[in-house]
Amino acid sequence: MANLAIVGAGPAGKLAALALAGARHDVTLIGSPAFGGDKRTTAIMVPGLRFLNDLNLLPSLEAESAPLKVMRIIDGTKRLFRSPTVSFHAHEMGEEAFGLNVPNALLNQVAANALVENGVSLVNSNVTKIESKDNAVFLTLENGDELQFEAIIGADGQNSVCRIAAGIATRQTTLPQCAIVGAFGHSRHHGFVSSEFHTESGPCTSVPLPGGYKSSFVWVVSPEQAAELEQLPLENFSRALETRMASILGAVTVDEAMGIQSWPLTGVLAEKSANGQIALIGEAAHRFPPIGAQGLNLTIRDIVELKHVLAENSDPKTAFAAFASHRANDVHLRYASVMALNRSLLSNWLPVQLMRKAGLSVLGQIPMLRGLAMQEGLEPGAGWKRIFAVKSSNELNRQKS
Repeated sequence: MANLAIVGAGPAGKLAALALAGARHDVTLIGSPAFGGDKRTTAIMVPGLRFLNDLNLLPSLEAESAPLKVMRIIDGTKRLFRSPTVSFHAHEMGEEAFGLNVPNALLNQVAANALVENGVSLVNSNVTKIESKDNAVFLTLENGDELQFEAIIGADGQNSVCRIAAGIATRQTTLPQCAIVGAFGHSRHHGFVSSEFHTESGPCTSVPLPGGYKSSFVWVVSPEQAAELEQLPLENFSRALETRMASILGAVTVDEAMGIQSWPLTGVLAEKSANGQIALIGEAAHRFPPIGAQGLNLTIRDIVELKHVLAENSDPKTAFAAFASHRANDVHLRYASVMALNRSLLSNWLPVQLMRKAGLSVLGQIPMLRGLAMQEGLEPGAGWKRIFAVKSSNELNRQKS
């Protein structure tokens, strides 16, 4: 088994450390503790929940998380060509829910506890230098200490030191948007429905929290709008949020204890997910706007594939080459899709608005295509496999008759 360092102690790094330590690799997690005041939540879909259950984390998350039974897209623009509202129901694909909405701070804490319980080596320091020599990688820490590993996995975010050391080029886009996040109470039961309003500045999304009368939100606006909204008293901000969401949840009161946070949005896409003895996961490899709950779910697929290739190949270089090849299509397609949809929201060009309207109209009217979109959103290739399985079954039944 490999002697591995994982650089970056956020959710991606912690989950990777648990998964690889569970596969009997010698794992050291290196990085400063994750930001404990993160007020965001993350929608983790069914395949990701299976992964968390395999790590024995899911039971500790479920009580403070809420299921997502319906995902709804609403055109909240005032443009000439508006798209129809489209609702995706988990029961249409035989699931009780698409996934769970999990508080980031809770996920970080539960994963941190599991690291200690599983005896994963922890180094509370940042890495300042990475150098590959022969069949080893040397990491220099802030205090000058040098550590040696067979290979390293970069989970150190969009400004990844690991990515730079690997010589992997990136496509980086500074977006004219900020995401304001927080939680709010509301007078109507959310019915476990996540509503994503598409607006001229980006999506404004409410996601259910436990109890029925509380939700988290991600409101994407311009940096100028973000600065104005952050200056509002919470009562006024609550009214603005309620107006933005067309009062679908009734009266809105932003959680005063939690407050709000603003996060600038960027697009980052690594040219490839590995080079030599360095592999990249999470935002070190891909980062994009919060549309369609793709971020951490894509990262979990990174980790699952990484675990698989390391089990199949004793040489980390060979394993990482396979990892880069296997992850390329999924990562590049998700990045392109989310960035294109985000650009379509910002565009005032009429043909783009017509294409959005046509695409959502088709999904709303044709159940098979809506089902395909839902399956592909959860797990790449799952929708097509299901279609071909149905076709094969029908063909077999015809032959028998």
